[in-house]
Amino acid sequence: MVEFFLITLAVILLIIGLLGCIIPMIPGPPLAYIGMLCLHFTDKVQFSATQLIVWGILVALTLVLDYVVPIIGTKLFGGTKYGKWGSLIGSILGMFILPWGILLGPFLGAFIGELIGNQGTSDALKSGVGSFLGFIVGTGLKVVLCAYFMAVTIDSLF
Repeated sequence: MVEFFLITLAVILLIIGLLGCIIPMIPGPPLAYIGMLCLHFTDKVQFSATQLIVWGILVALTLVLDYVVPIIGTKLFGGTKYGKWGSLIGSILGMFILPWGILLGPFLGAFIGELIGNQGTSDALKSGVGSFLGFIVGTGLKVVLCAYFMAVTIDSLF
């Protein structure tokens, strides 16, 4: 009975985790990792300590990269420190303005930051595009990690 509950909870957490990669305010990779831990505590699936540690590190890394990658995108597209700070602030504020804030926050933050830093509209636009592309890459990394967790789960259970 406990094993059935843990497996069911794990599957639910993995699905919510995958959705959380795209839906703001749901911590996708951490929930998926908790699902993996639930599976580990069943008799059906056993992961090594190394796997669990590496997966935990990857989850923590995706959380950090979620904020860092848009900043890197801003820099790669010629953004200044104003654009990088704007991208970070826009990413954070965007989480609270659903549904478009999470998509537009990094872009608008970098764009507005560059305008505040006396950059031209063209340069500010490039910086904003770089930040947006960075956000897309960060989201993609989270989706890949959660999809990997799901694949490991399916392989382990069947």
